[in-house]
Amino acid sequence: VPRLVFGNRWDCLTAGDSCSSDEACSPRLRTLRQCIAGGGSVKLGPGARNHCENAVTALLSSPLHRCQCKRGMKREKNCLSIYWSLKQSVLHGLSLVENYPYEPVERGFDYVRLASIAAESEVGMTTVNRCLDAAKACNVDETCQKLRTEYVSACIAPSALAGPCNRARCSKALRKFFDRVPPDYTHELLFCPCSDTACAERRRQTIVPACSYEEREKPNCLVQLRVCEADYVCKSRWAQFQHDCQPSKLTASGCQQENYGACLIAYTGLIGSIITPNYLDNSTSNVGPWCSCAASGNFRDQCNHFLSHFHDNNCLKNAILAFGNDTELKSATNQAPGSNTNAYNQMLVTSTETTTTTIGAAMDTEQNILRPQMPTQMNERDRLWGDSTLPPPDLYDESPAAAHLAMLMWLLPFLLLALQL
Repeated sequence: VPRLVFGNRWDCLTAGDSCSSDEACSPRLRTLRQCIAGGGSVKLGPGARNHCENAVTALLSSPLHRCQCKRGMKREKNCLSIYWSLKQSVLHGLSLVENYPYEPVERGFDYVRLASIAAESEVGMTTVNRCLDAAKACNVDETCQKLRTEYVSACIAPSALAGPCNRARCSKALRKFFDRVPPDYTHELLFCPCSDTACAERRRQTIVPACSYEEREKPNCLVQLRVCEADYVCKSRWAQFQHDCQPSKLTASGCQQENYGACLIAYTGLIGSIITPNYLDNSTSNVGPWCSCAASGNFRDQCNHFLSHFHDNNCLKNAILAFGNDTELKSATNQAPGSNTNAYNQMLVTSTETTTTTIGAAMDTEQNILRPQMPTQMNERDRLWGDSTLPPPDLYDESPAAAHLAMLMWLLPFLLLALQL
């Protein structure tokens, strides 16, 4: 008997091998695949519908009906193709599509905070740059540092055929990073809270958007979605995101599943796909894919509905804000249903939307914050490499802004003395 690898669910690869070696199950699986691929009637003749119905009914009692896959597993695409062969069957109005193809995240995210690696340098400072600390924490973890350096290298290396970068190679490296590095590191890099635009720009640049996200013109969202749904991996990640980040007005958290951690993991699962989401700017925490509904015509409502999963999703917004504010999900779920509105509106007002920059906050962050708020591509490449390889602290000491600030600090005692006289 093949083992159960995902709780009480079968691994689809194991279930598929088991079915293929079974004399009764194997022909039914072949029949089902023919029904899906060719509509049944062409390949199976006049009695195709009955054959399809009988095959589906028989397979419902097999391990294939409850099998799942693990994100980032070996032969993931093969596993997902087996999952969708049964779950996508729609015969006589019978839809077998389940909520998610991947194993569920059973626990709520514990919001483990990584201790600041530069704690001794923060004595006397009023603000801590969590995004900078997240980069330093990643650098001292072997797996995180290695895979982050890999995707930065892949995403900034020019290609003779692909132009400034090889997007396919960049996307593959990003998927590998978010699939294999623990959320304690990836979430800190991607969802760290910011109170100034320099920090928010660092956060926005986490996935090297010049290569992995942006294009010269925004494509139509529905075109991207169709391409995604034609790919087993992308379609599965999208299904997982819709399930785990499904919003609800009846829960205190704003999430149907009441699991912020599962929502954030599902969100990162989309990074590296054709519908990769990212921060839309460096002044808010709004996220979404790089696409537009401008040319959707009669399908504009459908296109806007797709974008609403990101732009108008309170579950996703609350999960990101709760992570930045170190808020446990269970503390929110103890409230009465419907009480989430005021609490989370207050979070939205007092959270990362603030863009006021103070001198103290600027001095708190890495010296690259003294550079222009919208760095050039070359400066951003330097920063990405710097985060991955831990450069000396004086890397940007000679910037004009740093020199200007140093001059002001040097003149300050003389100005004060003049005022007293």
